[in-house]
Amino acid sequence: MNTANETKEMVRQKYAEIALQDKDTNASSCCGAGGCSTEVYNIMTDDYSELKGYNADADLGLGCGLPTQFAGIKPGDTVLDLGSGAGNDCFVARHETGEDGRVIGVDFTPEMITKAKANAAKLGYQNVEFRQGDIEALPLTSNIVDVVVSNCVLNLVPDKRKALSEVLRVLKPGGHFSISDVVLRGELPAQLQHAAEMYAGCVSGALQESEYLGIIHDLGFEQVTVQKRKPIVLPDDILSNYMDAEQIAAYKASGTGIFSITVAASKPSTGGATHSTKDVCCAPNAEGTEKVKVATGETCGCGIDSTCC
Repeated sequence: MNTANETKEMVRQKYAEIALQDKDTNASSCCGAGGCSTEVYNIMTDDYSELKGYNADADLGLGCGLPTQFAGIKPGDTVLDLGSGAGNDCFVARHETGEDGRVIGVDFTPEMITKAKANAAKLGYQNVEFRQGDIEALPLTSNIVDVVVSNCVLNLVPDKRKALSEVLRVLKPGGHFSISDVVLRGELPAQLQHAAEMYAGCVSGALQESEYLGIIHDLGFEQVTVQKRKPIVLPDDILSNYMDAEQIAAYKASGTGIFSITVAASKPSTGGATHSTKDVCCAPNAEGTEKVKVATGETCGCGIDSTCC
C-alpha cells in the first residue's frame, strides 16, 4: 500500500501530465498521458459552459459536479477553491464575487498553477490569485474566507479529515463551503482500490457516503446538506482494464454504488464547533438499505430515497 507521500507524488505526476493537455485531448484519451482517470472524468463531469464566468481555456473536464452553482457566492466575498486546476471554478466564482471580491485557488501541482496564472493574466483579473500548496496544510491564515468550493479533489487527499479541518480553520465564522466529490455505497473490488488511474480519477480514494458526511459533522460544521447526488456508472470498457468478465459481473451484482455528491455546510458563527446528535442529518448506510444518522449510526426511520433531512 502506498504511503501518503507516495500517493501525493502519484497524483502530482498524473495531474502535471493532464495540465499539459487540453480538454479535447483529455476527452479523447483513455490511457494516454492522463491515464484512464481522464476517461473516468468524462463520465463524471458536468457541463460548465452555461455558467457565467466560464472560460474554455480553464476547463480541463476534470470535475464531478458544479459546486460554484450551489455555493451562494455574494459580491465582495473572499472565495477559496481547493484543487483549482487551470482556474475553471475560480473564474466562475470571480464572476459572482465581482471586482470587490477576492478569489484564491490552491493546487498541489506546479504545472496547474502555471496554467491557471496564464489564464488569469489573459482575462486581466487582478483579484484572482493562485498558490501552490497542500490542502492538508493550506497556505492561508485562519478565518479569512467566506466561501470554500472544491470540485472532485478531496478524494485525491490521503487525510480527508485533516483537509476538512483546514477548511474549517480558514473559513470565517458563519462562512460555508460547497464541495463536489465522489462517495461510495458498498465496497469497491480490490483491483479498483489499488489502481493508480482509479485513484487519480477520484474513484478508489472515495469514502463511504456515511463516513464522508460523518467527518463533516464530527468536525463541528453545521447545516450539512447534500445539494445534489448523481450515480456514476463505470462502463465495461473501463472495468475491463482491471477485471475479467467474471469479476465485472460479480462487481455489478454486488450492489456497490459510486455517486457524485455536492455537499454544503457552515462554520458556526460564534463559539466553538458544536452539534447535537438529535439534529444530525441522515445519509444512506454503507449497504444502501436505509438512512442512518451520520454521527451516531442510528436509523433515521425514513426510506432510502426520502428527503427526511
